[in-house]
This record gives sequence, structure tokens and C-alpha cells, in this order.
Amino acid sequence: MSKGVISKDEDYSQWFNGLVVKADLAEHSAVKGCMVIKPYGYSIWEKMQAALDQMFKDTGHSNAYFPLFIPKSFFSKEASHVDGFAKECAVVTHYRLKNDGNGNIIVDEDAKLEEELIVRPTSETIIWNTYRGWIQSYRDLPLLINQWANVVRWEMRTRLFLRTTEFLWQEGHTAHATAEEAIAETEQMLNVYADFAENWLALPVVKGRKTANERFAGALDTYCIEALMQDGKALQAGTSHFLGQNFAKAFDVKFANKEGKLDYVWATSWGVSTRLMGALVMAHSDDAGLVLPPKLAPTQVVIVPIFRSEEELAQISEFVATLTKELKAKNIRVKYDNRDTQRPGFKFAEYELKGIPLRVAIGGRDLANGTVELARRDTKTKETVQQAGLAEMIDGLLVEIQANIYQKALNFRTENTREANTYDEFKKMLDETPGFISAHWDGTPETEERIKQETKATIRCIPLDNKLEDGTCILSGKPSTQRVLFARAY
Repeated sequence: MSKGVISKDEDYSQWFNGLVVKADLAEHSAVKGCMVIKPYGYSIWEKMQAALDQMFKDTGHSNAYFPLFIPKSFFSKEASHVDGFAKECAVVTHYRLKNDGNGNIIVDEDAKLEEELIVRPTSETIIWNTYRGWIQSYRDLPLLINQWANVVRWEMRTRLFLRTTEFLWQEGHTAHATAEEAIAETEQMLNVYADFAENWLALPVVKGRKTANERFAGALDTYCIEALMQDGKALQAGTSHFLGQNFAKAFDVKFANKEGKLDYVWATSWGVSTRLMGALVMAHSDDAGLVLPPKLAPTQVVIVPIFRSEEELAQISEFVATLTKELKAKNIRVKYDNRDTQRPGFKFAEYELKGIPLRVAIGGRDLANGTVELARRDTKTKETVQQAGLAEMIDGLLVEIQANIYQKALNFRTENTREANTYDEFKKMLDETPGFISAHWDGTPETEERIKQETKATIRCIPLDNKLEDGTCILSGKPSTQRVLFARAY
């Protein structure tokens, strides 16, 4: 264990919370339920943002920004939407404070808003009200917009990154001329999220559909990517929604089609959030600290000199300057830690805690022998290698580390995905060997809800690559045509 981080096998929740704080990713703020994302944590989020933003632009989307505040009347226009978010909304009722004359700051009752404002929990309503002025003809479609923003959902129980009152995210909102185009968009963005999760986060995910009970409020269909954390719980890592014409009808967004007839546009929305930071920590890290995939690590390689004199440090620094130049030419993010205020052992522990993928140590003897010591964070292995061709070796190792972190997570998911054929077997698995459980379900919301109430497990998704097979529901015994994926979740 590092710097007081409790073992994840001892208490996974405390391990996660402690690691997020100790590794300088985030901390609790003075505002209950909200967090401060610290520079190191935010630099990882920036890497995520940059990768995703390019993926969005590569698929034809543009960024825009919409107001933080939404008139309350907008929410009443789409009934299922308001029902889904009503309990989480923060409401602005006044616009001014005043001194009561006794040194107390109070709300000025003379400054009551004519219409109360909702602090956005999601932006469908304000965006679709705006789209009414942007869309008149099929020539205006498709409209492919993304927004990077913060949102507020008033949570009772909060955890850093996983569930906070305010969090950062992106939300895509697109408009289309046909249902087929909108569904294709929904599926495309699900694939973008899966690509990002697997190739950047090194996180294997299951692509699937949500059941009617678990759909986004106001959606006709919700697609998702589901990941398995090291404690056997599932985490929803991204969602993409086919909204049909619900919001277009609610906000009267019509277009003239090629035949000149008016029709309502078809909509999608999709998003991922700083919850991905939680996934990154929980899927890969260990008792010594973070394990970061090289693609998202703010620093991919750290070089630590081991020296007895200023002269020795100068010689090492000369070698490091050349190596650093070679690494940067390969777009490798490298740091040279030549501080004389901390011993090498302290630095090693610090960079292990922060999840730096590769550490290079070099001392006077290494200079004489033409070697360095390489230490991998993912396997915790060390080896002494020749300096010749070192930059190329490091470049290859980073690719290998990225792949190895993904493979380890994939192996874990495979080992912890099981089939249950009876309800008793299902409940035993949940308690003794948590993970994904593939089981038959009769397709009714009543059965789904009863299983949830009795076991705290939910249907995470109906996998898109499901094989149809005849079976019987684990609870009701009624016929079923396919298995679905259950798990307890965050």
C-alpha cells in the first residue's frame, strides 16, 4: 500500500476514495456533493476531451454552447422527460440578495423571478427550443451539434467522479430528416464511445440496449456501453439515445421535406461524463496507486537520475537531454525529475502512486555501462537495458503497456461473466462471485423490477451481439428468447 491507501480487497470503496485523493485527482469541496478536480486529474480529463472531441469532429459534428439555465416551463413540455429529472433539479427562484440590517445576508423577496429557472441537469429542452429557429427545411439537416459543459443533478449520496451534484460532460444533440438517419447516428455514436473506451481507456465494454425501465427519460431507445469494475460491479460508461420525434413535437420543430410537406424532425442525444475518470481508476489501479493507460497519462515516461555529486548529475543530465529530445520527437510525454529535495525512493513511490506507465532510472554506473533501468507500472517489472535504441524501445513498450492493460481488464471481465439458469443460482452468484450474470428474462418490466428490488441487481443491457436461444426466465419461468446481462452497479 502507498501513502495510506487502504487495500482494495479490504474495502474497495475506501480504496477508491482514498486513491482519488492521494493521487491528486480530486477532493471534496466546501459545497456538499461537489468536487474540486485537481490539476493532475483535470489533465487526464483534458486528454479524454481532446480524443473524444476529435472523434466527434471526424464524424461531422461541431461544438456549440447553450445556457446553463432553463425556463421551468420547458420541462413541462415533454412529460416523461420532466418525470425522469424532477427529483434532481436545482431551481433558481430569486436573482438578488440583501443585507437585513443586522449583518445577515438574506434573499431579497422583491427580486423573485417571474419564471423560475432550472439549473441544467441535461439540455434537451433548451436546445430543442433553440433548434426551432434553426431548422426550416431538409436543407438544414442533419444538424450535428455537441456541447462540452457542466450539469447539476441534486444527488443524495455522492462519490468523487462516480456521482456528484455537479459534474462535467459532453452532450451531443442531433436532428435528422428520417428515423433511419437518427437511428444510424445513435448507433454510430455508441461505436465512437466503445472505440474510445477500448482504445484509449483500455476498458473493454459491452455494447447493448437498455430495457424500457432503464431508458433515458424521453427516449424511444437507449444504447449503452457497460464495463466491469474490479469489485465485480458494473459501470455505465456512456449512453446514446434515439429520441424519435418526442422533443420535436414538444417544441414544434418542423421542416419542409423534399416534397414540400411539413414534418417533425427526428432526434438523438448522447453523452459521457467525468464518470469515465472513476472507471479509469476502478478498472485498472491497484493497492500501490493508479495504473494509467499510456494514451491518457499526462506523463508517459518519467526519468529519475541517481547521483552522488553535482558533476555526476551534470553528466546524467547531458544524456537525458538527448533522450528527452528523441522521445518528444516521437510525441512521447516525458518528465525529467532532477529535484535534489527528494530521494530517488520517494520519487519512485510518487510516480507509482500517480500511475506513470514507464520509469527510467539512470545513475553513474549506468552511464559507465551504457545502460538504464526501465520499470513498468502495469507489471511492476524492472529490467536493465542498453542505451542504444532506447527511444525506439520505449515507444514500443508504451504500445505494449496499453495493450496489456486492456487485456488484463478483458481477462478479468471474461473470468467474471457467468451464466445463471435458476433464480437461486443467480442470487448465489451475486453474493459470492459478483460480476456480469447472463440470464434469461421474460421481457416484462414487472419481473425486471422485482429482481431489482429483491437483489439490487439491474439489467445492464441487452447485448447487441446477443445470440437468440430458447429458455425460461430465472424468476417467472415464462418463455424467453435470449439472455440479458445483469449486475449490481454504480
